[in-house]
Amino acid sequence: MSEDKVRTLAVNRRARHDYEVLETLEAGLSLTGSEIKSIRARKVQIGEAYAHARDGELWLQNLHVSEWPSAGPWGQHDPRRPKKLLLRKDQIRRLGLLVEQQRLTIVPLRLYLKGHIAKVEIALVRGLRKYDRREVIKKRDVEREMRQEARRRA
Repeated sequence: MSEDKVRTLAVNRRARHDYEVLETLEAGLSLTGSEIKSIRARKVQIGEAYAHARDGELWLQNLHVSEWPSAGPWGQHDPRRPKKLLLRKDQIRRLGLLVEQQRLTIVPLRLYLKGHIAKVEIALVRGLRKYDRREVIKKRDVEREMRQEARRRA
């Protein structure tokens, strides 16, 4: 079986800076026709999006998908409409419990097309405090300096 071509459309770069990623999952999206056309045209922003469990379903909030200009007034969608994430029931239940009990958050890391299907990579994350971020930056700077010094000596 051949692998589907993956084309990344949007990346949430702030997520890895603001949060500690504990686990990642691939989820499908339930979209309308004009939404998938806008997504394929990369008219999407995922920077402020998050997911939450409600009534046994997982919903993606604040994912901004621009309106499709050719859709006309009847075929248009609301750009900030909550999108349903397609996961198995046991995955949704487990994520919902973790979010509730351990005060975690679910954020999208990237939106991509796998073949012709839109997928989103979601992550179970814990927020980093300001001093945690400073430690990460400090560690990264030290590692960079060590690599540069090793290159100079070689």
